[in-house]
Amino acid sequence: MPHDLPVHVMDIGGSHITAALTLGGTVLARAHRDIDPHGSVDEIVGGWAAACLELAGAGAGAASGGAAEAAGASPPTSIAGASWGIAMPDPFDFERGVGTFDNVGKFEQLANVDLRGELARRLDTAPDRIRFVHDAGAYGIGEWVYGEAVGFDRAVCITLGTGVGSSFLDHGVPVKTRGDVPTNGTAHLLSIDGRPLEETVSTRALIAGYERMTGETITVKTIAERSRAGDQRATDLLDSTYFALGSALAPWIDAFDAAVLVAGGSISRSWNILEPPFARASRPPTRSARQPSRCAPRTCSTTRPCSAPRIGSRTPDPRKLLAH
Repeated sequence: MPHDLPVHVMDIGGSHITAALTLGGTVLARAHRDIDPHGSVDEIVGGWAAACLELAGAGAGAASGGAAEAAGASPPTSIAGASWGIAMPDPFDFERGVGTFDNVGKFEQLANVDLRGELARRLDTAPDRIRFVHDAGAYGIGEWVYGEAVGFDRAVCITLGTGVGSSFLDHGVPVKTRGDVPTNGTAHLLSIDGRPLEETVSTRALIAGYERMTGETITVKTIAERSRAGDQRATDLLDSTYFALGSALAPWIDAFDAAVLVAGGSISRSWNILEPPFARASRPPTRSARQPSRCAPRTCSTTRPCSAPRIGSRTPDPRKLLAH
C-alpha cells in the first residue's frame, strides 16, 4: 500500500477500542468507545464495529478541514471495502483471526470466534482485507518510528492495562525467538514468585489487592489518585506491584541490552508514580571491576517523554516492520 493513502486501524484494548484513519504519522480521524470485556460477542464486536463506522463521518470532516489534502490525499467518506490493520492482545492466532483468551480475565465470550469474519460482515469489507497484528508489537513499532523510542537501536516497549504486553525491538523489528528475550517476546508469560505475572500485575490484581487491604472495590485510576493524595495503602500496593514487574523484567532488559524502556497503555498515565519502584528493581546491580556495570536504560512513557536526545531521522514503512 503506498504511503500516500490513508490507512484504517483499530487498537483493541481490554476495556476499549480506538479506531483511527491515519496517513503516515498523522491521525486524520479517531473514534473511541468503552467496551465491556465480559459482554457477548454481539456486544463486544458490535461495539468495535460501531467505533469504526464513526470514522466515515469523521473522515469526511478531516477531508473538509484539509488535513489529508495537505498531506496529498483525501480520506474516504465511507469505510465499505476498506482494509484494516487491527492490533489485538494475546493469546491470539493472528493468521486465523481467532483467539482463546485463556487466563487473561477478558473476552471469554470471544474464545474460538472467527473475528475476521465477524468484523468483515459488520464493516462491509472482504475478510482478506482485515489483518491482525500483535498489539504490543504494533505499539512498539509505532514508538520506534514516531515516538519515544526513535533513535534507539534496542528498545523494550511495554503496555500496562488490563494486563502487561511487551515488545523487544532490535532496530525496529520485534524479536520473538532469540535467547535474549522471553518466550515469544511476551512479558505476560513470565512469573512472579512462582505465579503467572498477571496475577500480580494487572487491572484485576490491583483492584483485588486494594479490596483485600481496605474492603473497597475501586478502579485503578482511583487507586493512583489516592496514592497521589497520600493514601499509604494505595502507595504500598502500587510500589510492591511495579517493583515486582521491574524485578521480573530486569533479567530480560539486561540480556537484551536495551537502551530505552517505553511504557504505554491506560495505566501508564500514572507512570510518574509507577516508575520509581519499577526503576529500583529493573536497573542492573553494581558490578565488580571484572564485570563492569552496564548503563541503565532510560525509562519513559507515552505521556511522560524521555529527555533523551534523538539520533538521526528516519521514516521507514511500519507495515514492512510488522511483516517480520
